[in-house]
Order: sequence, then structure tokens, then C-alpha cells
Amino acid sequence: MSNSYNARQTLNVDGKPYQIYGLDALKGQHDVDRLPFSLKILLENLLRKEDGKNVTTEQIDALCQWDPKGGPGEQISFMPARVVLQDFTGVPAVVDLAAMRDAMKKLGGDPNLINPLEPADLVIDHSVMVDHFGASNALDLNQRIEFKRNEERYKFLRWGQKAFSNFRVVPPGTGIVHQVNLEYLAKTVFTKETDEGTFAYPDTLVGTDSHTTMVNGLGVLGWGVGGIEAEAAMLGQPITMLIPEVIGFKLSGQLREGATATDLVLTVTEKLRKKGVVGKFVEFFGDGLDNLPLADRATIANMAPEYGATCGIFPIDAETIEYLRGSGRDEETIALVEAYARQQGMWRETGSRHAEYSDVVELDLSDVVPSIAGPKRPQDRIALTDAKPAFLNFLEEELQARGAMPDEDEARFEGEGGDTAPGNSHWHEIGAVNVEQNGKQFTLNHGDVVIAAITSCTNTSNPAVLVAAGLVAKKAHDRGLTTKPWVKTSFAPGSQVVPAYLNDAGLMKPLEDLGFHVVGFGCTTCIGNSGPLSDEITDAIREGDLMVSGVLSGNRNFEGRIHPDVPANYLASPPLVVAYALAGNVAKDLSSESIGHDQDGKAVYLKDIWPTQKEISDIIEEYINSRMYREQYANVFEGSKAWQQLPAAEDEIYEWPDSTYVRNPPYFEGMGLEPGEVTEIRQARCLVKVGDSITTDHISPAGAIKADSPAGQYLQELGVMPQDFNSYGSRRGNHEVMMRGTFANVRLKNELAPGTQGSWTTYFPTGEQTSIYDAAMRYKQESTPLVVLAGKEYGTGSSRDWAAKGTALLGVRAVIAESYERIHRSNLVGFGVVPLQFNEGDSAESLGLTGEETFSIESLDAEPSSITVRAVTPDGEVKSFDAKVRIDTPTEWEYFRNGGILHYVLRELAQRSQQAA
Repeated sequence: MSNSYNARQTLNVDGKPYQIYGLDALKGQHDVDRLPFSLKILLENLLRKEDGKNVTTEQIDALCQWDPKGGPGEQISFMPARVVLQDFTGVPAVVDLAAMRDAMKKLGGDPNLINPLEPADLVIDHSVMVDHFGASNALDLNQRIEFKRNEERYKFLRWGQKAFSNFRVVPPGTGIVHQVNLEYLAKTVFTKETDEGTFAYPDTLVGTDSHTTMVNGLGVLGWGVGGIEAEAAMLGQPITMLIPEVIGFKLSGQLREGATATDLVLTVTEKLRKKGVVGKFVEFFGDGLDNLPLADRATIANMAPEYGATCGIFPIDAETIEYLRGSGRDEETIALVEAYARQQGMWRETGSRHAEYSDVVELDLSDVVPSIAGPKRPQDRIALTDAKPAFLNFLEEELQARGAMPDEDEARFEGEGGDTAPGNSHWHEIGAVNVEQNGKQFTLNHGDVVIAAITSCTNTSNPAVLVAAGLVAKKAHDRGLTTKPWVKTSFAPGSQVVPAYLNDAGLMKPLEDLGFHVVGFGCTTCIGNSGPLSDEITDAIREGDLMVSGVLSGNRNFEGRIHPDVPANYLASPPLVVAYALAGNVAKDLSSESIGHDQDGKAVYLKDIWPTQKEISDIIEEYINSRMYREQYANVFEGSKAWQQLPAAEDEIYEWPDSTYVRNPPYFEGMGLEPGEVTEIRQARCLVKVGDSITTDHISPAGAIKADSPAGQYLQELGVMPQDFNSYGSRRGNHEVMMRGTFANVRLKNELAPGTQGSWTTYFPTGEQTSIYDAAMRYKQESTPLVVLAGKEYGTGSSRDWAAKGTALLGVRAVIAESYERIHRSNLVGFGVVPLQFNEGDSAESLGLTGEETFSIESLDAEPSSITVRAVTPDGEVKSFDAKVRIDTPTEWEYFRNGGILHYVLRELAQRSQQAA
């Protein structure tokens, strides 16, 4: 490595020397102190990784000279210290690495070159489903089913654990990847032993889950990427990026009594979405941080994807040190973190000068009020006092759109003067269905809460909101309140530490008394693993076409994600999840209406069972300690007996079994050592035409596989019964399932197949409606390339590489959208699909594009920033328009020319191997 600025120096901490690359070496030439905390981390990364090729002095100077108001800057390279994966995205990543070993052998190279060069940890947390709930044995039963369903995947990961060096697997049943990362894996300052001594540098990472950003709360810079980009990082490839704009978010004051960290993050999300921070860093500063515990910071950082930022980072300060100590980190690490941060100018003090920012957003924490968000997007915050009218307005719009509200029923929504009357007592009679379930009779109505889940990494890392949920449950149970019989309750903690402190505090039993038994340790409802509703509830929903709801303490509530039969889903704090399970309907105004009645028939209101901040903090202080963390993480990589007993092959090349879960993908078939020519796209057909805010869940769903879907039919042809389908997420190691599942979300509205929802399109040569997969295969047989037309924010949501892989495997050569979410645009390039963007003011609608046209796109061989698209209508009219080519960096052009990032890496390693031989 080069050292052009003589930045390498020794830092002594308690008598131990560490080699560091000091930012003060630049101070004679640059004002480094003005840089945001996050950019200082990137700057150190450049200094340490300078090699004259991937990282140059020009990149270092460009970052030092960063213009806050200048928009995205020049391209730089970022080489993270480590990579984190979860199993839904981790399994296909390991599948790709195994396939690359096969391909490397065919190309005459050394297969062992396909190996992580930087530490990679995979946490199995996305495979548990809520099949059983509301009982003391729910956890055991769900884990048994999980192992039975996923045995093929788990055997494959056991092989990977042995076959690849620098690769660790945290077995199932441990916790959610982000909480395990926050509580155990993250170091804040990383160390590496070398022949030249012990090097210390900022802990940085990329992860295959959008919510990798949660660890930003600990001062660790990292963000979510697609699996293909994570694989490249593991194989030593730099992540190329433009120097980002950094939005400063100034916090002041402190939360008022009754407001939670969840309410705060929903407020931050709403505020930043309106501001527009896609592709930007967000950095929190201000003296309000003095009143913000680290768990609250992690909650805010977690939802960076929801507010659209690349990251949402907090600086290192005394609170960071307190959390590291409280979560069981050793004193040597803690001392290094503080000494390093102070030496590098990365330490925050109360009242310290803040950095320069591209723009600043401000929030007084005392302005935060209890809130929920929904019913379809996490940024759509609703004050709790407005929740009832907001739902009724949504209900009326949906019923009218469905044509499910006869004229005579509209009066039931009307009050005096003709305005919508949220207090009207008749609205719930529309479509109400009588149900008998487990000997109980009740009526299921619009708005009824059929799923109440304390789930997701957002909140299950935060002791304050979990203790609050336990206290609400205790106070409610003491008053004789119970959850409504139609509510499916579940509690999926983020780590083993959570039930440990809840049990010690006497709060686990009250939660269980209300049905919130632990159902698993992992990501459940938020990823679509909410499991089945009872047959009686499902039948009633479908009979009455009911707009039932889910309430979850998660971060994602996109259409079709939580459960296919639950159209309205709201994000809420864990104590509000408990409250809604007691109330039973989201159209009950929890701020003013009673939740229920106690043993004496007296009305009980939310304020009667809501805990004070002192009650919560007293329990945290008394019952949560570092011993718990050390005990729970002592044997984190060992796993259960069931995990240890799984057989695992030890060959360097994977012997692909006859499996419906793991198959050798076709990405590298016919691949040579040199890339092919970049050709123009001629006479392409439109496969899918969609509007705004199409998420990666719309493109590649993670939840249930329907029996009559192309993926369901494929599995049944192989002898897999519907009850054994598992989920799309769990079958990401099988490209045949995932191709058929691309654009298969049950809520997808493809404008090419009007009047339908789900995986439908029109096959234009004949004009017939058919499944998107079947149409794509027919086009492929005819060698017809495909395009997708879309609106704004295409690819919002999860960092789901299959949303790009599936798109490419269906034969889509280009996506033309009004704008893209950061990760999905990168993933498309990384799999050889060109993302084109309409010019400002243009859209498919404004240009009169119906999707029936044929599209021709000129060659990208010259790496243009803009190209002309020629669309020809069925009657021969030509509609030409210019579009931006969103291949944003020279390195991305290299990936694109090679057909994708994996192809580029494989060719580079194969050529290097042959030269060495």
C-alpha cells in the first residue's frame, strides 16, 4: 500500500501500540476538521487503502476538498472492513460463490481464489415463520418446522461454513442479524494483526439487508447492498461511489412523557422522506444526542432505507462507550474506541462545533407525539389522535375503488353536512361476517386487527420500548383485559438477551398472558413470515372482502408484504401493538376511546395502562446488565444440537444435489475470458408497465408462494405439496422458483393487464393475457428482448438482489423509470440490465407510451450519459425520446460491459490465476 501523505503513525493505548492512519497528517494541506464524521471515516479508508490503482491521491484530495453545496462529488473507492449477510440474501450469495468456483474451474483458474478476502458473517434469521403462536410451546414447534423446511438450505450453509475461509455462520434461533451485529459483531474500531503490527481503523461494513444501517447508531459506517455487490466486496473488489452529499440532522430537547423511540423514528422518516435524501448520507448531531440512548439511535439508524438515505449515522461519544460496556465488550476494546476516536477527531462532546453539511434538518425531540405509520408505506406517519379518521378515509377509498360499497352504504360514512363522520357507528356493518373459531363466536369487521406482532430489528433491540410493552401488558392483565379472539399475536425478539431481562423483570409472563409468547428469534412478520391465519379468519376476510389490518413494530408495511389477505398494515411501537391487540380494531381511537372494561365493568383507557418514563428507566437500570450479553453470546456460533448434527460436505467444489432449494444458476453458461460486444437493443417488447413507488417486494416478493402461481405450479410438478412450499425468501437459492416469482407480488398492478392484480401481463403478438413468466419465456424463444416502464422511486425498499437477477433472467435488457432507489439501480447494473431514466418532466404518460410499442435503444458502447429511445406504436407511429443512462461510475461501466459484477470479478480472477500458473 502507498503512504503518500505519511499518515501512518502509532497510537498507544494503555501501553499497547496500534498502527493507524492519522487524519492529522492532512491538516497542513486541508481543513479536515470541517468534514462530517461519516466522511472522516471514508477519508481514513482512502488513506489506508491507497494503492495508486483502486485508490489514488486524487481521490484523497477530492474528499478533503469536498464541497458541501456542490452535489455528489467525484468517484472514490470504499473497501469495508467486513460483510454481513442474512440467510434470505446470504444463501443466494453463497450459491453464487459456489457457482463461481465451478465456472473458475471451467475457465482454467484456481477455484480456491473464490474465497472471502475480508471477514464475512452470515446470520440465519429470516427462515422462522409464525406457524404456531399464543402458546408456551410455540417457539419449540416453530423451530422444529423451520429445520424441517430448510434442511436443504442449512446443509448448504454448513458446507459453505467449511469450504470458505473468513466466513462464519450464526446458526438459526440466535437473533436478528442487525441486533446480533449491534450487540456482538460490531467493534466500532476494528483491529487486524499483521506482520507489521496491530492495525486499528474504523469498523465499516456492507450488508445484504437494507437495515444494515442499524449499526450506524454505534458510529459504524455501513449500509445495505445487493448480494452481488456484497459478494464482490468479499472477493476484494472496491465499492465505487460518488462522494455523497451529507445532510445534517440537528436534534435538540428530549422526548416528552408518553413518546417512544418508535414515534421518534416515524417522525424522522416522514421528515426526511419529504426532504428527499435518496443516495445521500444523513448524519445526526446536536445536543439533543445527550438525551438519546444508543438503542434509540440504533432505532433511527435502522430505518435509513425507509427515509431513503444511504446511511443514518451517529458520532462516537460517551453514550457509545456506555453501550459498548453495557453490552459486554471487553475493556481493551472500549479503551481503544475512545482513544482512537479522540485522536482522529471523530469524538463528539456536548456543545462541540458541528461539521459542514450539504443541508440541515432540525427536530426538537419534545415535538414528537405518539404515532403510527401506514397503511402501505412506512413514511406515511399518522398521529395517534388522527388514526381513526385516517383509516376510515382509507377504507372508504378502497371500498369505492373495489366497487364494493353500494350507494345505500355510502350514507353510513356520512354525518351532518355530508362530511365523512369517523364517529359514525354504522360503517363497520358493511361486509361484516360472523365467525365461529375455537368455540368462540364473534363478528369480523373492516379494520379488525388480525395480526399484532412485536417483531423486527427496528424495535426489538430497544429495551425501553420492550419494557414499555411488558408494562402495558402487566397493567392491562391486572385490570382483567384480554386480547380479542381474532388477533394473531406474536413476539419475535431480536436476541436471546431480550427474554432474559424481561423474565428477570417479571414482564415476560404478562406478555404471555395476552398471547405474546416468543415465537422465534428472527425476522418474522416484517419480512412476510407472519404465517397462516386460521381458516375461519381467512374465509371470513374473503367472504366479506374485508379490509382487515395488521399492527407490527416493524419497519416495512409495503403492499402484499405482511400477509396477502391483510391489506392495511401499520407500524407502531411495541406498547401500541399490545394496545391494538386489546382494542381489536384500528378504527378505535386509542387517544380518547376506551380499550376495554375491567373486572368491575369500568372503562379502561390507554392512559390508564401506559407506563411512565421513570417506570421504564427504573426497570432498565435494575435488570439489564453486561453479564446477560456475555452469557448469551458466549457460544454464538455453536448453535443447537439440531444444527450441529446436520451433515456437511467438505469438498471445495459443491456437488449440487437434486434440490428444490439450491440449484446451480445459469449465470456463467457459455462465458469466456473476454466480455462480448455491447449491442443495441432492437424491437424490444414491454413486459411490465407500472406506476410510482414500486418496491423490490413488488418485483421479487419474499412471502408466501401461492399454489396457482407459476412458482407454485413448478414446485407441485416436482412433487412439493403446497404446505411445504415455504416462502420465496427461503427458496432464493433456486433460480427456477425465483424467475417464476419475479413480478409475482399479489398486489402488483401491471398496467399491461388492466383489471388484474398479481403476475399478469399481455403477450402482444397474440394479445392474450398470461403470466409474466410465461410471456417472458415465449419472448425468449423468439429472441425478443424486453423492457420495463416505471414511474418514480422504482425499486424502493429492501436491498434485494433477486429483484435484479430475476429481471435479467426473464430477458429484460432495460428498465426505463422516472427515478430509482439507490440499491436497486446499482443491482440492475450489477446484473447487466441498463437503468434508463426519463428526462425531467418526461414520463411514460406524458410521452403517450402505453407499453404496446416496440422499443429500440441505441448501442451503449461509447458509454453515453444520454441515449435516444425509439418507440413504435402498433400502427407505425414513432415516438422518440431521450433518456439518461444511469450507469453512474467508470467501474459500473466495467461491470456492465462484462454482463455484470460477478462476471467481471470472475474474469479478473481467472486471468490472474492463469498468469500466476
